[in-house]
Amino acid sequence: MTTSPPHARRGLVLILAALSMIGPFTVDTIFPAFPAIERDFAADPVAMQQTISVYLLTLGVMSLLHGPLSDAMGRKPVIVVGLALYAVASAVCALAPTLPVLLLGRGLQGVCAGAGMIIGRTMVRDLFHGEGAQRIMAQISMIFAVAPAVAPIAGGWIVGFAHWRWIFWFLTVLSLALVIVTATALPESHPEALRTPLRVGALVQAVLGSARDRDVRRLVYVASFNFAALFTYIASAPAIVVTHLGLGAGDFGWLFVPVVTAMMCGSWLTGRLAGRFAPQSFVNAGFAISSAGALCALLVEISGLPSLPFVLVGPMLSGLGISLVFPLVTLVLLDVRPAHRGTLSTLQAFASTLLNAVVSGALVPLVAGRLETISLAALGFSLAGWAWWRRHQHLHPSA
Repeated sequence: MTTSPPHARRGLVLILAALSMIGPFTVDTIFPAFPAIERDFAADPVAMQQTISVYLLTLGVMSLLHGPLSDAMGRKPVIVVGLALYAVASAVCALAPTLPVLLLGRGLQGVCAGAGMIIGRTMVRDLFHGEGAQRIMAQISMIFAVAPAVAPIAGGWIVGFAHWRWIFWFLTVLSLALVIVTATALPESHPEALRTPLRVGALVQAVLGSARDRDVRRLVYVASFNFAALFTYIASAPAIVVTHLGLGAGDFGWLFVPVVTAMMCGSWLTGRLAGRFAPQSFVNAGFAISSAGALCALLVEISGLPSLPFVLVGPMLSGLGISLVFPLVTLVLLDVRPAHRGTLSTLQAFASTLLNAVVSGALVPLVAGRLETISLAALGFSLAGWAWWRRHQHLHPSA
């Protein structure tokens, strides 16, 4: 696949990036609808935050199955079925008469949404190698980075012209379109000769065996803490935009557009400079930038400047930092156990979404009251991820 024509590679990158965008679209599109949903269901902000936590919890738990199933059945069938079920779950959310039913639909979305995101990463390593894999992963990350900015803006437009339920009808149509594109245009990257047995015992053993591998666990920690630093800002977006900055439901772009621009710059640099610098340099630079950004934001907020554009320092530098770290750490992780790449991608997604669920449901309600505590939490995650990466570097200097 590395020798395929450029237009074929571009098409593949676009499809895989679109599959990865389902996750952030599911999280971020409903942010502008929070006030309207609160009014319709007489819910408080803490209850609304659970619409994110429930989705992330089921996403994390079910992500343990997507990768092993794709190792046994092939990549495409698992993606197509997952997207089709996601469309049904989105329709449940659109028709929900009460908040508990909406939470049920969000949980069902989480059951299915991980298939495209998790398996898409695996397909990159199936089809590409070395610097080519780094470039492709960076390109997908660059397109994927658009989702957190576009999603709340799209949600704000929908809420501005229609009922909040149309957000979920939009997600239904989007997933059905991806079913058609995946079924007709995405190649199968995992041939039958390389597939693992489709037996419960074999699937469980693949997950447990990978989870017991210390190198796997270490790199999973690196990836999870890295993204949690940015997700702290993302999950706190309603408080940052509406409460602290005093903006409206249609103004989430003030936060997300600069963050996404920074992420795209980092992904572009990762792909552009592939082969010119050691991968370790990208990862260390990413963590240094994320940590410095959160620290600068903390100092700015303590000094009494919690307004635009100063409040964007932390989120922007976190976005730049994670985009330097994520592609390389993911590729290093997938090469630890090449025969179980789908399973490794699953473990990475499981740990990350589980941590993000805790961040959204437990941490953010505690820290979102002050901008300083949001930045302090983000700084802690960046430093934790960097510490685990330095440990891995010490044990595997050539990783």
